[in-house]
Amino acid sequence: MRELLKKLAEAHGVPGYEDEIRAIVEAEIKQYVDEIKTDKLGNLIATKQGKKPSVMIAAHLDEIGLMVKHIEDEGFVRFSTIGGWFDQTLLNQRVILHSDGGSTVFGVIGSKPPHKMKKEEREKVVKSEDMFIDVGARSKEEVEQAGISIGTPVTIDRHFIDLKNGRVTCKAFDNRSGVATMIEALKRANTEFEVYAVGTVQEEVGLKGARTSAFELNPDVAIAIDTDIAGGHPGIEKKDTTVEMEKGPVITVSDASGRGIITPPSVLRWLKETASHHNIEYQLSVSEGGTTDATAIILTRSGIPTGVIGVPTRYIHSPVELLSLKDLDKCAELIARALEQVGDYF
Repeated sequence: MRELLKKLAEAHGVPGYEDEIRAIVEAEIKQYVDEIKTDKLGNLIATKQGKKPSVMIAAHLDEIGLMVKHIEDEGFVRFSTIGGWFDQTLLNQRVILHSDGGSTVFGVIGSKPPHKMKKEEREKVVKSEDMFIDVGARSKEEVEQAGISIGTPVTIDRHFIDLKNGRVTCKAFDNRSGVATMIEALKRANTEFEVYAVGTVQEEVGLKGARTSAFELNPDVAIAIDTDIAGGHPGIEKKDTTVEMEKGPVITVSDASGRGIITPPSVLRWLKETASHHNIEYQLSVSEGGTTDATAIILTRSGIPTGVIGVPTRYIHSPVELLSLKDLDKCAELIARALEQVGDYF
């Protein structure tokens, strides 16, 4: 799974521009399903035929990113954030602008250097609206000649790196780790039930692809696969999150203080008992902030019983997200076994 995660995380796809990720997923799963299609919004829907109950497993393809909103006469590029950024993590990052012609243009996010700041300026957080991208151009015309225009998507330029103890770091583990888990679970599962593996689009900007794909498929039950905030490091206490790395998949009980999902007891029972039966260590999560595709799926049509499996991940929504490959493996294992046993519960 390491190589799959690396391939997915180093690829690029902000909301609405998930083509590169979708192509990787299709190539990886085509031999394990009976049909693959892309719907009107851009969701990748892969169907493995079988009997009822039908199960939808969904992982969003998109990553948070930026978008060009203005090009100054001197060639500096102003941008809008796409998705939930903490502005401090953007400053001085190297980025890639994905030009209209399909080529990549590199740039850096700059701001006034501290040598030229007054004392009160140095003590303030630089806001994204005050940052700019420098691609090395001397003029607006040079920028435009490179295929950059208003609306050009921008992603962080960051490579996959191995750390100690089987831990790895890169951009976009939210949610390429979920995508890798979905692919691996589909490969491992020997199930007689119908499975819809869906790579959803535009999750980071409103859970859009999950809503439309779930409406079309109308499965009997669903699992959203995403990251879950892992603590165990300075700045996060047990009262903030009990989730830690290397303690297995996270089964969400509730998120966003209940405004997101409150997982139905039937789904919790299915996932918890499957994990226990197969000796898969797992964690439970109740959180106040953030939600997943599950929130959109569970409210589709007359309601679809939905749960969430999370990959414990540190520093999400930053360019240096970090997880354990051991957790990734166990997440895939739990979902694979759940797909095999869904008929016992629904």
